[in-house]
Amino acid sequence: MATLSELDPHTHDHVFLGAAHDEHARRTRWVVALTAVMMIGEIIAGYATGSMALLADGFHMATHAGALTVAAAAYSYAKRHARNPAYSFGTGKVGDLAGFASAMVLGLISLAIGIESVARLFQPIDVAFGEAIWIAVVGLLVNIASAFLLSGGHGHDHGHDHHHGHGHRHGHGHGHGHGHGHHHGHAHAGDNNLRSAYIHVLADALTSVLAIAALVAGRYLGWVWMDPVMGIVGAIVIARWSWTLMRDTSAILLDRTDDHVADEIRELVEAAGDARITDLHVWRVGPQAHAAIVSVVGEADVTRDLIERRLAPVHELAHLTIERR
Repeated sequence: MATLSELDPHTHDHVFLGAAHDEHARRTRWVVALTAVMMIGEIIAGYATGSMALLADGFHMATHAGALTVAAAAYSYAKRHARNPAYSFGTGKVGDLAGFASAMVLGLISLAIGIESVARLFQPIDVAFGEAIWIAVVGLLVNIASAFLLSGGHGHDHGHDHHHGHGHRHGHGHGHGHGHGHHHGHAHAGDNNLRSAYIHVLADALTSVLAIAALVAGRYLGWVWMDPVMGIVGAIVIARWSWTLMRDTSAILLDRTDDHVADEIRELVEAAGDARITDLHVWRVGPQAHAAIVSVVGEADVTRDLIERRLAPVHELAHLTIERR
């Protein structure tokens, strides 16, 4: 049975999910499972051996498991509500919201690691180097496997985007047009939800590498101070990752103008000298999709259809509204 959008060429949906949305969701769920298994194993081993180091790392990993679960849930929610009319421009930015939340969790983790490391620098504690090294190695292997799973979708966009539009006109000297494009690709472009999951895995891998280096130095060289120093280094690096992710996702959530796309739109519309943009809004509505509202004044032969044809090369545009003044 034909859908409404197939029967009426003036209707369209607002599904702006990434081309590899389902693949990224599946990979994230696998990483959640791996992280949860490692977390449970460390906590059980910590209680069995009486090692506070193992218990601490197990509960530390629990925070990452929680953040990764949020990422997996975001994929599910975005897919389930993709065509919900309550969301004016779809659910393409749900992943960015999850990414922002994960960035905040990473920031708190880095703060906790930094505080604990500074405290241990001044008040060293006994460390069971032997068992801690082996558990850190196992944790690193799990993180490498998780990173491998996520890196399969954590690359550059090599897809091909096709833009086509349709529109309608109103009286009172104004013409309004709406265009939407369909995107076909093989990888993600700007999927901050996957990026947040990837950074959580990298953060765990980094702490494992630093921990192994510190534990080996402590056991064989007697450098007990290396453990808290490496903790401080790890905290600084994770804090930087957190800030970068928070900065990028917050810009998208606040509909910050994409200058690259906006400049391209201005150039294409105004290059002929017969039209001028009086108002322009460009923002991202999904991992591979931007929306734009373009208000144009120009000569009599500059129609909405002409402006739309000029903007056809802007492959990032998935939803275009043109106002001819």
